[in-house]
Amino acid sequence: MLRSSGQTRVTVGDEDVEDVRVAALRIAVSRLRRQLAVLPADFPDRAVAEEELADLAAMTAHGVPEAPRLYRSLLLIAGAIGSVSALSRGLSDVRHAVELFGDPPRR
Repeated sequence: MLRSSGQTRVTVGDEDVEDVRVAALRIAVSRLRRQLAVLPADFPDRAVAEEELADLAAMTAHGVPEAPRLYRSLLLIAGAIGSVSALSRGLSDVRHAVELFGDPPRR
């Protein structure tokens, strides 16, 4: 049986395992951070992207992040690096990982 505990762990039978959504987000964020770090080009909002990616990484270490906060970070990152084609795949991976947490908040 699969039960969510509200943390980054879930119980499968008698075994605790990591929440796959959190793991997917952590991996996608880590990859995009590495891609950004080795990118030689400088662009005006690079610091914004780096900050938000660091925030996302921290969120994955402290339980299941809240969807509205994830989408806010995603929008800031997309706005900051959306025009950098070398990062488009990594950004797409982060977007897909965020979508695992549910629909974006409605206004």
